[in-house]
Order: sequence, then C-alpha cells, then structure tokens
Amino acid sequence: MYLHKVEGPRSVTLPDGSVLTRADLPPADTRRWVASRKVIVVRGVLYGLISLSEAKKRYGISDEEFNSWVSAVAEHGIDALKATTLKRYRQPKGESE
Repeated sequence: MYLHKVEGPRSVTLPDGSVLTRADLPPADTRRWVASRKVIVVRGVLYGLISLSEAKKRYGISDEEFNSWVSAVAEHGIDALKATTLKRYRQPKGESE
C-alpha cells in the first residue's frame, strides 16, 4: 500500500474518542457546504489535522467564514451550521448583548 506524503498528522483523536483522518475531510472541490462538512473542517483545524491556512486555501473560505462556523458551533452546537436553522441562531442587527 502506498501512502501519500502529507504535512502534519494523518489522523487525530477527538475528545470523544473518535478518530478523524484526512480521508474524512470533504473533497477540495466542495461547493455545497452542509453542516456535517463544515463541522468536519472545524474539528480538523481545531484538533490539528489540517492548518487553518491549508483549509482556507483548499476550500476557498475566508477567515471570517471559518470564524463564523467556529463561533456558531461553540455557542449553539452543530445545528447552528444548518442553513434551515441559521436565522434562529443569528442575533438580529441592532441588538447587543
């Protein structure tokens, strides 16, 4: 079996004991970003499987977009990344905490 040489680890163990590998990451040409794909990228970056700069380059996402994914998951969980429930978790403009 031939393994491609990659920078960084091939897999990481998440706090719940599950293993996330590079094969679990969405394809580089992903255009339809569903919640499950977003959370895999977020976990991959946060747990060191892929660097933020590599993720941004690979998926064509901005710092702002990635940070919004991280904030949504941290504040409300994975459901906050779903397009159908996005409005529920956004703070209306003009309202401050």
